[in-house]
Amino acid sequence: MSEAGVPQAFALHGLTEDEAIARRAAGQGNNVTLQSTRSYGQILRENLFTFINSVFFLLSLVMFLLRRPGDGFLVVVVIFGGVLINIYQEIWAKRKLDQIALLSRPKATVIRAGQEREIDPSEIVLGDVLLLRPGDQVVVDGAILGDGHAELDESLLTGESELVPKTAGERVYSGSFCVSGTACYEAQKVGKDTFAYQLMAGARAFRNILTPLQREINVVIRVFVLIACFLWILISISFLSQSYSLNDVAQRAAVVAGLVPAGLLLAITLAYGLGAVRMLGQQVLIQQANAVESLSHVEVLCLDKTGTLTTNHLTLEAVYPIGIPEEELRSHLGDFAASLSATNRTSEAIAAVCPGSVRSPIAEVPFSSARKWSAIAFDNGPRPGTYVLGAPEILLKAAPLPANWVSRMRRMTEEGLRVVLLAWSADWAALKETVAMPQMPPDLTPLGLLCFSDQLRPEAYETLQGFRQAGIEVKIISGDNPQTVAALAKQAGLSDQISLISGTELADLDAAQFAQAAQAHTIFGRITPDQKADLVRALRKSGRYVAMIGDGVNDVLALKQAHLAIAMESGSKATRGVADIVLLRDSFAALPHAFLEGQRIRSGIQDVMKLFLVRVFCVTLLIFATAIVTDSFPLENKQSAVVTLIGVGLPTIFIPVWAKPAPTPRGGLVRSMLHFVVPATLSLTLVSLLVYLFFLVSAVLDLPPFQELRQVDYSLPRSALVTILVLGQLCLLPFLKPPTRAWVGGEPYSGDWRYTLMAIALLGIYLLIVALPPLREFFELSPLSLPGYLYIGLVAVEWCLLLRFIWRSRFFDRFLGVDLSDRPS
Repeated sequence: MSEAGVPQAFALHGLTEDEAIARRAAGQGNNVTLQSTRSYGQILRENLFTFINSVFFLLSLVMFLLRRPGDGFLVVVVIFGGVLINIYQEIWAKRKLDQIALLSRPKATVIRAGQEREIDPSEIVLGDVLLLRPGDQVVVDGAILGDGHAELDESLLTGESELVPKTAGERVYSGSFCVSGTACYEAQKVGKDTFAYQLMAGARAFRNILTPLQREINVVIRVFVLIACFLWILISISFLSQSYSLNDVAQRAAVVAGLVPAGLLLAITLAYGLGAVRMLGQQVLIQQANAVESLSHVEVLCLDKTGTLTTNHLTLEAVYPIGIPEEELRSHLGDFAASLSATNRTSEAIAAVCPGSVRSPIAEVPFSSARKWSAIAFDNGPRPGTYVLGAPEILLKAAPLPANWVSRMRRMTEEGLRVVLLAWSADWAALKETVAMPQMPPDLTPLGLLCFSDQLRPEAYETLQGFRQAGIEVKIISGDNPQTVAALAKQAGLSDQISLISGTELADLDAAQFAQAAQAHTIFGRITPDQKADLVRALRKSGRYVAMIGDGVNDVLALKQAHLAIAMESGSKATRGVADIVLLRDSFAALPHAFLEGQRIRSGIQDVMKLFLVRVFCVTLLIFATAIVTDSFPLENKQSAVVTLIGVGLPTIFIPVWAKPAPTPRGGLVRSMLHFVVPATLSLTLVSLLVYLFFLVSAVLDLPPFQELRQVDYSLPRSALVTILVLGQLCLLPFLKPPTRAWVGGEPYSGDWRYTLMAIALLGIYLLIVALPPLREFFELSPLSLPGYLYIGLVAVEWCLLLRFIWRSRFFDRFLGVDLSDRPS
């Protein structure tokens, strides 16, 4: 080995520090600035200048022009207050993402003056010599130098999953990853001229990709925008056809605008932000915005055994010579491990037990997960020839073993040991001829079996149990023997009812059989990187939501196919680069908590959605109902605002924080809420309309004789309507999370009293608003008599009993002939 640790075959001197400084001064450096997130200006523009905000801004402006500054100020505070909170949240997230981008920026290994150094890619200059090892990312464009040989994954550039061999003179492009082999390359394009600048600018820049939950909520919001537009058109027509004042029209337009549940977007932002902070405390780093959403959907978790289920600290337990003395076998193994240009866990374990001499190979084929073997050829020294080390199932085709050795090998794999075969061929020249497209020598002589043990992670058993509790199916996909993987999986607490299949068996299946095998089996052994990706893809096509955990370069293809890609912090740069989530400190045990956190976030947003939908549907129906029955409008703008604030706005702050994990609902978010929303909406609308009509009739009866009906004072009916709507919304909170079984109806029993206590506290706030004249006058509420409040309270209690009966009897389900509930039948 050279001083720089580079194989002698392609050891190079590289530039000196003075030459590098001179080239950087001449503008030939790689110091370009990548925009990792949105700018502050983008955040402000994207949050302020939206369609919904434009509508509310125009309404508030109209209120000020009509000399109703209180209404205009209320719109500004409620809507733009939430926007400011959102902006603060996103600026905080931007700063965190900028830090993450800086920390996760790939390092480059450069050779300067014959010395190997690890530097930031910004310090690279034109003409630098860089060293490429397995897992390293190519950070500038260049060409291979010397006798090095490497296989690169260029799928990020070409979309093709096939590994591309690279030898002297061939071009390498930034954005690709070294999968196997070791080589040096010269930097020929730096800065903005490289693929790295273009790819990193696209990959690290903020991407406004909507999550499944956001897409469903956006559909709901747009539906209500259409409803609001329809109502605005009707209001405009009424202004032209009837004698309504401009002030009345503005009030009604403001109430209709309030039907658009813009606060849902704020609720999602707060819930996601809270989840990201909680996960960071659990050593889970969120790299993509949609990762939190993905966590709540995961149904199948695919993981690699090595480095994920196990610590990847291999120990050579025993060697079994075949036809040669054990001492000679250990000597060959020691020389093999010492002479490799690129080491791995297996060769390091061999070298720790079998010391050897460094020999100069004439050819070398590095280990590849696709081939599952490595080889090295010597033309001198003791027993010259080609030595091949790899999976017995692969090598047995060229190096057959007696039946008793096959039986022994099977027993060792069933004990959870990793078994590797060393074989030899006297032909040392053939490997050199096929090094660009490696081929295993056809006639091999088995020299010995090696048994390795890999320690399970201490938290593996508890973690797998956590997955089971979260309702997540675990599938282990590994390059090792399936029997070895199955034995370790059982030790880690996976069910004994596991089924296993090997990569060779999968290779003989057609597409339909492959998809069925992906569903049916739990353990997949001797799997190639392409097969890993195909398995994940097959699970996705079957309708399952799939997460993949990996740490090695061989996992990159599968990670890119998964809905959610998870990488270990100690994994390769390539793996971390494509991951949505990185497990800091390799905290495998944090994953069950992370999955439950994702389910908790979704559950909280679903509860918020139920309250929003009940309020919006109820007020919408009341607008139509009162117009048909009484030719009046049910609420003023401030009255609608107090219903929203007490019934939905304030609960929205606490519900995402208090939410508990729940499985992903069947049939989508909206479908899962119909059982709760439809009965609550229709019954509350009917009861509220009756209360409004009762007080309206009382107001008509109180009119002096011969007084026209158009002179009716609507303040008392509207105040009564506000009261019953507030009480109805607050009663939904204990129904949402029943504290006792008496409240069970629309939702299952939870025993959580916090929602009920919050409802009582919010009722106190409403009573305070009614009791204090300044607050009551600001919200344009009229005080009712004590019997009036008692009457409304009694109506609310009766409504609760009626609603509970409707839920328990599943009246609407039977009437519609469908099962609206989200519970399994």
